[in-house]
Amino acid sequence: MGRPVLIVVGGLPGVGKTTIARELLRRSPGPYLRIDTIEQALLRADPGRSVGAAGYAVAYALASSHLELGLRVVVDGVNPLAITRESWQAVAAQAQARMLEVEVICPDAAEHRRRVESREPDIPQQVLPDWAAVLGHAYERWERPRLAIDSARLSPAEAAERVLEAAARLAASDP
Repeated sequence: MGRPVLIVVGGLPGVGKTTIARELLRRSPGPYLRIDTIEQALLRADPGRSVGAAGYAVAYALASSHLELGLRVVVDGVNPLAITRESWQAVAAQAQARMLEVEVICPDAAEHRRRVESREPDIPQQVLPDWAAVLGHAYERWERPRLAIDSARLSPAEAAERVLEAAARLAASDP
């Protein structure tokens, strides 16, 4: 059976992370942690509060509990900073799980902008970033190996298949 795998799907808003994550889960159901959903729940619970790192902290704890049960976990969030990526690595290591980092990109700027400008919120009270906010988003370059998925070239089904194949190889690999 192998070790559980933490699949962390990151990338700028509007590149297709959620679409790909949902396709992964249609093909292979399991725990799904969407940072946007967690953050919106925190905001609804305390409307005056700044969420800050709290959404990620909740997701780290939930992912850890699922991985310790031997479950594969899919995380969907921008994951913009090296420190958040290192934190995911620590979660996987603590649970003796493998980690697959997936960076979804959309190098076609016109397509990326079209996606950002045509999106509709799918979480109650969610405010989506506009194109200017996406362009100004703090997003550090990925330094560690990752599976890069070009969502302008691959369909969500093709992307999900690549991610699941990579996750299966990781789960079966020796420690």
